[in-house]
Amino acid sequence: MSANIQPQVLPVGSPAPNFSNVLATGNRNVNLTDYRGKFLIMVFYPKDQTPGCTRQLCALRDDIGIFQELNTEILGVNPDGLESHERFVAKQAFPFPILVDAGATIARDYGALKPEGGIQRTVYIINPQGAIIFAQQGMPTDEELAAIIRQSA
Repeated sequence: MSANIQPQVLPVGSPAPNFSNVLATGNRNVNLTDYRGKFLIMVFYPKDQTPGCTRQLCALRDDIGIFQELNTEILGVNPDGLESHERFVAKQAFPFPILVDAGATIARDYGALKPEGGIQRTVYIINPQGAIIFAQQGMPTDEELAAIIRQSA
């Protein structure tokens, strides 16, 4: 894959790739199966404490009530270490965990890893049965995410 080719999101309708025993903020292990029966928004983002990433995750924090009403959980996903994630969560008061994607293996499985190794900002929504119902690079609005979930509920 050439360095100027962007990663491709996984197709809507496909099963979400499993991940298990992934360390998350709060010093706990998280599995994809923990979220069965709920919608799940997964946000792959490039770096803790950067302006774009902070803005994106803070918007989700600020709209958490909307997503809770829609039976939806949120996960941030990034290869930075637990200490960096813990500082980021504490500083911004995120009410959702951030996964430590060591080696960017989850990002790779979800098509969010750039050829040169960085993370492509990518958002997925997974339905309660574990299928992908939304996949997009960039920063979709919370309103757009909520509308997708409402249509799928």
